[in-house]
Amino acid sequence: MNTTKIWLSSPHMGGREQEYIKEAFETNWIAPLGPHVTGFEQDLAHYLGQDCQVAALSSGTAALHLALIVLGVQAGDEVICQSMTFAASANPIVYLGATPIFVDSEAQTWNICPVALEQAIVDRIQKGKKPKAIIAVHLYGVPFKAKEIKAIAEKYEIPIIEDSAEALGSTYEGQACGTLGDIGILSFNGNKIITTSGGGALVTHNAKTKEKVVFLATQARDQAPHYQHSEIGYNYRMSNVCAGIGRGQMEVLDKHVKARQSMQAFYKEVFQEVPGVTVMQAQENTVANYWLSAILIDEKQTKGITRETLRLAFEKENIESRPLWKPMHKQPVFAACPYYGGTVAEELFDNGLCLPSGSNLTDEDRQRIKKVIKQVFAV
Repeated sequence: MNTTKIWLSSPHMGGREQEYIKEAFETNWIAPLGPHVTGFEQDLAHYLGQDCQVAALSSGTAALHLALIVLGVQAGDEVICQSMTFAASANPIVYLGATPIFVDSEAQTWNICPVALEQAIVDRIQKGKKPKAIIAVHLYGVPFKAKEIKAIAEKYEIPIIEDSAEALGSTYEGQACGTLGDIGILSFNGNKIITTSGGGALVTHNAKTKEKVVFLATQARDQAPHYQHSEIGYNYRMSNVCAGIGRGQMEVLDKHVKARQSMQAFYKEVFQEVPGVTVMQAQENTVANYWLSAILIDEKQTKGITRETLRLAFEKENIESRPLWKPMHKQPVFAACPYYGGTVAEELFDNGLCLPSGSNLTDEDRQRIKKVIKQVFAV
């Protein structure tokens, strides 16, 4: 295959990252602490606003794990989790010996359904197990229905862990995603809107919560001249080198968001001529970063053309695309976990496709993508 690979979402450096990394090496701040870690946390807190506190960690998964811990989740507890998401949203629940309770999506934002959420809470309470937390996800950077979800959470006094791994740069009614819940989490994995190679962050409005998270993330070392531990800790702190990459990436975050939004607009234009194809769209009161642009294909209207038809056509031309997340309640590892809702998440998975969305895609890349789409749908 002679053509270069068009990736779904590849890392995109801004140029200044190497300056921060060079500074880390020159000052010998290579460990999981240092001025870039502090600086990156401050950069994120300033960007997010809402007087939030940020703890830079080794991954978004680590942030979820620590969020559950500081909320008191223990073995035998239950935690509600959006089913339509990546496995990392649910895995930390199991790390703690708790049980995930999966909830269906609603068709507008593809995120956790308020109706199914309340049904799940009521039923679990009736069964004698009030959930300890709700993990709601901003899927592909499109904000969930925060007002409705927060109202339910407040009604039953259950904290929200806001999984904003895919939503840095998105907003709900003017407020930054990551600051809407009791605790927010971010991811800086290589495919995210900005990257630190690997990495994540926990966002809180409480300084003591941040202090506790940082304590647990640095092996829970007590204040003593020797190594003393009264609690189980974790090696979850972000390194100063990775934080340096993050500081450089923060300088281009707004550009990356605009580029992703531009890709969304590109797909809206391309598919407006194609009956039976719906492009994922955020609600009017929100701004989505469109980390990934995604579509639904109704084969009844496309004369038998399916998600797989388009995916394989892209693959033939060395263009990466992927089905939407397979719902957690359909995953073999979570087969025994309770599930509430209908078939929205399953239908999204069956008919949905994520399209190349990187902020570094060129006009030539877009033309190659457009050519495949026009060939497949004969437009």
